[in-house]
Amino acid sequence: MSSTTPIRDPKNDHLLSPENVALIIIDYQPIQVSSIKSMDQTYLTEQIVRLAKTAKVYNIPVILSTVNVQTGRNQDTIAPLKEVLAENASYDRTSINAWEDKEFYEAVKATRRKKLIMAALWTEACLAFPALDALKEGFEVFPVADAVGGTSPEAHNIALRRIEQAGAQLISVNQLLCELQRDWNREETVHGFFQVLFKDGKIH
Repeated sequence: MSSTTPIRDPKNDHLLSPENVALIIIDYQPIQVSSIKSMDQTYLTEQIVRLAKTAKVYNIPVILSTVNVQTGRNQDTIAPLKEVLAENASYDRTSINAWEDKEFYEAVKATRRKKLIMAALWTEACLAFPALDALKEGFEVFPVADAVGGTSPEAHNIALRRIEQAGAQLISVNQLLCELQRDWNREETVHGFFQVLFKDGKIH
């Protein structure tokens, strides 16, 4: 049996590793999910839950944020996602751009991770604005393209183009999952990997 090369330094790897990334999840709230027109809303919900479960399997720091819950204008994070992230703090804001909220910003900085996996609703606002700000500050940003959505297919696609042109690197949930696992010799996460990857015996 062939052997792989020694595991690269996970903190300085140019690829994503459990030790060099943080996951940012912004505004997966009922009104935002119900307004998505760029993809099926049920599929979107499944994808963001899978993304959160991936973070749990690989022990990745998660920064969860909502908008306008404390003001009473909006409801909290959708139940399936909240259930997975029950142990995570949630940072509520009034700003559309989460990067302009002090508590959120300080929480991101406190992870000491320079690679940020980002998912937010909507793509054209709550994803695009913090992604552009993070890139400007020297972070590497990885928007999860199949776990985000916009108010129209055009709005979603244009926003992804804008942040990609600014330097963001688009990824999918399954790509992230494989990139974090990387080697079957990392046996402690193999079971969790397959739980996230498969549904009813088929790949999501």
